[in-house]
Amino acid sequence: MLSGLIKSMRPRQWPKNGFVFVALLFDGKLFHLPSVLAVLGAFVLLCLMSSSVYLMNDLVDIESDRQHPIKKNRPLPSGQVDPKLAIVFAGTLAAVSLIAGYFLSVKFAVILLLYLLSQVAYTFKLKHVVLIDVLTIAAGFILRIAAGVAVIEVERFSPWLYVFGGFLALFMALGKRRAELILLGGNASNHRAILDDYNLELIDRLQGVVTTSAVVAYSLYTFLAEGLPENHAMMLTIPFVLYGIFRYMYLIHIRNEGGAPEDILLRDRPMQITLLLYGVTVFAALYLLK
Repeated sequence: MLSGLIKSMRPRQWPKNGFVFVALLFDGKLFHLPSVLAVLGAFVLLCLMSSSVYLMNDLVDIESDRQHPIKKNRPLPSGQVDPKLAIVFAGTLAAVSLIAGYFLSVKFAVILLLYLLSQVAYTFKLKHVVLIDVLTIAAGFILRIAAGVAVIEVERFSPWLYVFGGFLALFMALGKRRAELILLGGNASNHRAILDDYNLELIDRLQGVVTTSAVVAYSLYTFLAEGLPENHAMMLTIPFVLYGIFRYMYLIHIRNEGGAPEDILLRDRPMQITLLLYGVTVFAALYLLK
């Protein structure tokens, strides 16, 4: 039972909460210990809150997940975890996250509450509304970035990063919908009714718009945002963003992956190398070449 609860918390998806570190990195505070500790605390509390949401989603989708070829093996659909216990555990995680978040930062606690409310709305209503479903997912990532801003005093953080982060999250959300359509085929609507409102052509067109917007937003950030080095060294990071997006599109369209973005990050070596090189280049541009 305990192992099932831990698995239902989906620790493999906690890396998504890494968006909370965006403000710390891009505001130049990686060596400011109080800021580092504050963001680490925010990351832990976001993991608890997101795990509460994952449990809630599994409880609501328990019947449809039993018809999914992969999700049917999750602890709740498979019967490993008692739904009543999962309800109590989800409520406890959310309460602990909110209370601890209040002591960390009132603004952060508000963002946690907004995240929880948006995910509750998504679980019970918005995930059944075409286009609004993926936009809500993207909004969750923007809130993660805002959470990192809320717990430190930012000086050089640019709103362009909210725009880029939102488009990047929307790109991954659309990729997940595409992967679901391919995996489930004619059975797609039985698992998730909203998939009846999507097809591959629409998703590919939307991804084209979102991809272009993400690249433009990031490029504008590198040479228009205030507080960046005057030598425009941040523009050196653009090729890594381009390759990362292209690699993700290759995995989605050629290998039919994308159903679990966190698995791609944990498994795909070229993507891992790209992220590493991107991080090194950002660090050099913001901390060494300024």
